[in-house]
Amino acid sequence: MGLEFDYKDGQTPLDEEEKEGLKIRSITTQGELDEFEQLNIEKAVEWTIHSKFKLEKILTEKFVKDLHKKLYGDVWKWAGEFRKTEKNIGIPWTQIRIELKNLLDHTKYWIDNNTFPPEEIAIRFKHRIVSIHCFPNGNGRHSRMMADIIMESIFGNEIFSWHQSNMVKANETRNQYITALREADKGNLKQLIEFAKN
Repeated sequence: MGLEFDYKDGQTPLDEEEKEGLKIRSITTQGELDEFEQLNIEKAVEWTIHSKFKLEKILTEKFVKDLHKKLYGDVWKWAGEFRKTEKNIGIPWTQIRIELKNLLDHTKYWIDNNTFPPEEIAIRFKHRIVSIHCFPNGNGRHSRMMADIIMESIFGNEIFSWHQSNMVKANETRNQYITALREADKGNLKQLIEFAKN
């Protein structure tokens, strides 16, 4: 197919088999791919706006997969399926189900027990699900949308603004985001929460 990707700092390269999962054969450039993904993402955002999700539904493996499929299903055959390859980030792929279940259970516990403020629960979830790296691609966008759904549907709060930006553009905003993620990797979530809110 010959589609060459221009990976930004923090993006996960796809392997050849995953690239084969591209549904739209006419795509030949990263820019075209970004456009198709953006259209798909906008449809998924519409879906989340017009749906009311309950806690029991959101914090399930099925919902995590369904949201990814909504985000990328028009573009990738493997949308909504957990990855089956090792990546430069993320846990070993064979442990995705177990680690995701742990995260979902922890998040339910935090919510039931008011362990952290709502925004911290949403960002802790977002940070951990990205580090698990459930899917071949689209994990960052998926995790931000999960955080927004947690804020809105579970806590009835405003969604995060995420700097009002398209993260794919390599710019100052993306660098701030990556820096905040790396701080969160060390256990300091303050920068990531601030980033999400601004």
